[in-house]
Amino acid sequence: MYRITTRHRLTVAAVVVGTALAATACNASADKDKSPAAGGTGGDSAKNIVLVTPEPIGVNDFLKLAATGAQNAARKAGGSATVLESKDTSAIQQNVEAAVRQKPAVVVAVGFEFADVLAQQAEANPKQQFLFVDSCTTKPYPNITCATFREHEGTFLAGAEAGLLTKSGKVGAVVALDSPQIRRFSDPFGAGAKQTNPASAFTQLFVGGQKPFNDPARASEQTASLKAKDVDQIMGAASAAGNLGVFNAAKAAGVQAYGVDVNQCSAAPGTVVDNVIKRTDIAVAQGVDQIVGGKPGGVTSYGLKEGGITLTGMEPGLETSQCLIAQHPDVLKTVLGLRDQIVGGTITVADPAAAK
Repeated sequence: MYRITTRHRLTVAAVVVGTALAATACNASADKDKSPAAGGTGGDSAKNIVLVTPEPIGVNDFLKLAATGAQNAARKAGGSATVLESKDTSAIQQNVEAAVRQKPAVVVAVGFEFADVLAQQAEANPKQQFLFVDSCTTKPYPNITCATFREHEGTFLAGAEAGLLTKSGKVGAVVALDSPQIRRFSDPFGAGAKQTNPASAFTQLFVGGQKPFNDPARASEQTASLKAKDVDQIMGAASAAGNLGVFNAAKAAGVQAYGVDVNQCSAAPGTVVDNVIKRTDIAVAQGVDQIVGGKPGGVTSYGLKEGGITLTGMEPGLETSQCLIAQHPDVLKTVLGLRDQIVGGTITVADPAAAK
């Protein structure tokens, strides 16, 4: 599934870990991939990067971007990159331990699933540097550098598109869980729509249940419910599996949808307008640079300003993206202007996950 993930220390973690790990558990062994694409292992381990993923990369573009970032960072450091793909929950710990044994410059881990094992390994191996992407440990460690994302900024821009494109004046979202962190993909969508269409109304529904991140049937039902309320622009924030339910129902109902994390337009051509993209390649490459440059530790947040959050519509290759936003250059021009205002500080997007 695509990674709609948040910091492990937040209250949603217990629920998400149980459901997300069950969804990603494939086999009972680790897959230690030293493919040519990943770079393999180099002679000087002190210059190498080892990336550990929470599940097989497969067609998961979010993790593919992380692998690209690791490869670019290793090349810049004069070393090489190795990718260790985890097939189940036990493999996560096995792979992190295997990565530490290689004594690379940096061990990179992507996803909240790594919080506990990274904390353990950081304490046991104080000289080993870790980069924790898309999450952070509860307790700070001098040898763990965290890279998180301001997803709400991109969601706001997607909502701005929806506000300009809606014909009914009603926009909505189908969200995996009712939590402040996951609401980063929904609340700002409504706010963005209000920015460009003050008369617009926003409604969101939650998948919930035992498998909120892997229930396309329930996501489809919620999408149909929004359509029944005359909503015609819907943000899908229910993971790759859940979003397939959103997209299929949206296509059947003649509703336009929005994806997350990677370009999901190809999953439903003619239905998906745009996507809120999390550039894990940038977070990995810059995070490794920070560590190698002698400034490890702390939390770096990546948003529109840093290039860590963007929209497919604002990236090169829009003409072949299969995204509907390509047909609306006037809308995109307005959204680019809003992006500049957010980057410049004129507009501040409220973060649903921020401490009150």
